[in-house]
Amino acid sequence: MCVHTHTHTHSQSEVSPPPPSTSKAYPLKRTNRKKYYYEAIFLAIIQKNRKMAKERGLLSPEDFAQLQKYMEYSNQKVSDVLKLFENEKMAKYLQGDAIGYEGFEQFLKIYLEVDNVPHHLSLALFHSFHTDHCLKENVRKENVVCLSDVSCYFSLLEGGRPEDKLEFTFKLYDTDGNGILDSSEVERIILQMTRVAEYLDWDVSELRPIFQEMMKEIDYDGSGSVSLAEWVRAGATTVPLLVLLGLEMTLKDDGQHMWRPKRFPRPVYCNLCELSIGLGKQGLSCNLCKYTVHDQCAMKALPCEVSTYAKSRKDIGVQSHVWVRGGCESGRCDRCQKKIRTYHSLTGLHCVWCHLEIHDDCLQAVGSECDCGLLRDHILPPSSIYPSVLASEQERKHSKTSQKTTDDSNLCISEALRINPVSNTHPLLVFVNPKSGGKQGLRVLWKFQYILNPRQVINLLKDGPEQGLRFFKDVPDSRILVCGGDGTVGWILEAIDKINLPVVPPVAVLPLGTGNDLARCLRWGGGYEGENLAKILRELEMSTVVYIDRWSLEVIPQQTEEKTDPVPFQIINNYFSIGVDASIAHRFHIMREKYPEKFNSRMKNKLWYFEFATSESIFSTCKKLEESLTVEICGKPLDLSNMSLEGIAVLNIPSMHGGSNLWGDIKRPHGDSCEINQALGTTAKVITDPDILKTCVQDPSDKRLEVVGLEGAIEMGQIYTKLKSAGHRLAKCSEITIHTIKTLPMQIDGEPWIQTPCTIKITHKNQMPMLMGPPPRSSNFFGFFSCPT
Repeated sequence: MCVHTHTHTHSQSEVSPPPPSTSKAYPLKRTNRKKYYYEAIFLAIIQKNRKMAKERGLLSPEDFAQLQKYMEYSNQKVSDVLKLFENEKMAKYLQGDAIGYEGFEQFLKIYLEVDNVPHHLSLALFHSFHTDHCLKENVRKENVVCLSDVSCYFSLLEGGRPEDKLEFTFKLYDTDGNGILDSSEVERIILQMTRVAEYLDWDVSELRPIFQEMMKEIDYDGSGSVSLAEWVRAGATTVPLLVLLGLEMTLKDDGQHMWRPKRFPRPVYCNLCELSIGLGKQGLSCNLCKYTVHDQCAMKALPCEVSTYAKSRKDIGVQSHVWVRGGCESGRCDRCQKKIRTYHSLTGLHCVWCHLEIHDDCLQAVGSECDCGLLRDHILPPSSIYPSVLASEQERKHSKTSQKTTDDSNLCISEALRINPVSNTHPLLVFVNPKSGGKQGLRVLWKFQYILNPRQVINLLKDGPEQGLRFFKDVPDSRILVCGGDGTVGWILEAIDKINLPVVPPVAVLPLGTGNDLARCLRWGGGYEGENLAKILRELEMSTVVYIDRWSLEVIPQQTEEKTDPVPFQIINNYFSIGVDASIAHRFHIMREKYPEKFNSRMKNKLWYFEFATSESIFSTCKKLEESLTVEICGKPLDLSNMSLEGIAVLNIPSMHGGSNLWGDIKRPHGDSCEINQALGTTAKVITDPDILKTCVQDPSDKRLEVVGLEGAIEMGQIYTKLKSAGHRLAKCSEITIHTIKTLPMQIDGEPWIQTPCTIKITHKNQMPMLMGPPPRSSNFFGFFSCPT
């Protein structure tokens, strides 16, 4: 059996479900004309490889992708379908443990919950299950397949842990069922891996001896056969079995466009028919290569020229230009500096990696080698990424040595691709939250997919952060850029903690949406306003590494019948607060969840926040907060008896509520913030003396927190509008314990909740390397970050 998992890089709108006419499971899809259109594109691409698949009797990657789309809409389980074959109605299709093509079609119809599976897909699947075992001698082998093979394969696709998948495949290839893989069965596995590599467009001529050597390494005890324990261990530590056996969907496809509808404010010509698309008219543009077509020309478009990794050894190390006609937005040739006349025909060429724009006549003078242009410091060109099996013998030996130190009990899938970046560069891993900042996040995602290698750009809502972090875990001198709000940044930092990287890359922030307090402190601004991303990346090259403290927060609720909200985070990156500001944030949060359409702009958000703050100032729901809690700093009680507070904030950074500095600025004496804090006693865990607190400078890397008291919503507004310099400075300390005796609103990094009586413990967790933007020309306000840790 041969299974192929060459997946496609695509936008969500591009991945079509199976043809609507074949399924009863997707009536909503039938009314979507745009979905119809993308289905047509998807099926057209399938046609290109169908002939090759039929000739080989194998399942093509495109067929496999379509099969997966069917499975997404099916609720059936293999075990349920097998039970039907025990009934008289379905038993007629059985020939021992084998079924013919008619029975196989019935299996697919029931399992996929469709009326008519496309014939080419059904036939390709059927041929892929041909095997020599479990068949009766009087049955023609070409007309039947083993039902156990079919059930095993679809059980794998239903999901599950890598260990389970490996166990399933072991049983599948253990054709005699004796619990070990002998030489003939191992040879069948090598054939399977070679065929998958062919479909991945790798150079298989140099792979077979590598596969044979790798399969020998699986036999850890040297017995000449492979046991189940050795097989499962190999899937985690020796070879990328899950990828090459077609079970792990980690490799993106090359050659498929990532279309998105686009209206053009300037003259644009179709890359296929070369006729004008028309000013203000909609066409389709590929996010990866800027290939542009009329809607009706998309089905005939040439494949995308962007290859994201090297597929043979000859392509490793040296990157060549990849030219695409048109797309010359600057209108000027980078070679001869003369105009590229784009208004009367499809003219000029642009390189998808260095983004040079040249005349057709200047092509010969440019040369073939591409240096990736002005943004080369951030880019991982395809020549720097290649399949692990194509690594040199020395690289494989080094990898094998490092794997011996890995805990085999911790099953982590070997990476299918290896990264060897260009020397003296800082490859950038970009995480984008498409939902942040309205439609900003999606636009930023599209732009970075063109500026960088698409493999460097991670859609957090689709893929999460772990896959990208593992992909980059051994990349030297790498950096991370998080595109989103404070919550997205916290998500990435927490994922970095869990991955336990050998070297943690420094993290920069492209702020989307509102708030963005951490981004403000790191000089990346309060919100992205559509600036040129190339300019932002050049500023990233001038950034410096700083460290920020991170704090563990433990909430221990008291025994009570009252229901409480879940605590949003267990880690504080920016701030924690109780009282008036959390109450306003909670009301804002509830209203936005209920009526999201009323919170679709920054101006509207500010007006709503102002309304809730005004209401809070009138009703004072957190009045006399000091009577409802006690605060201990490093084990010593904090005296709040002479105060009338409505809020208490614990600060790690000098920004809160989208730009308020509750601690306030100070007129600093000569010397940097490190010298100032040393003069005040850097080693002191607790500072409560009011006179000393007046001159304390906030330093997010000093392993201490600042505690501030707030009199009410009006005072918060005064601080935000600079009418008042700060709240009441209460303490600077390294550990805080808070006991509450009533239900109170609280928030962590802008995420509010209502908490029943509890004990809260805040202790230092670790420090995270962050990237601070270049200083503004007119100010050196953030000098406190110069302090070493």
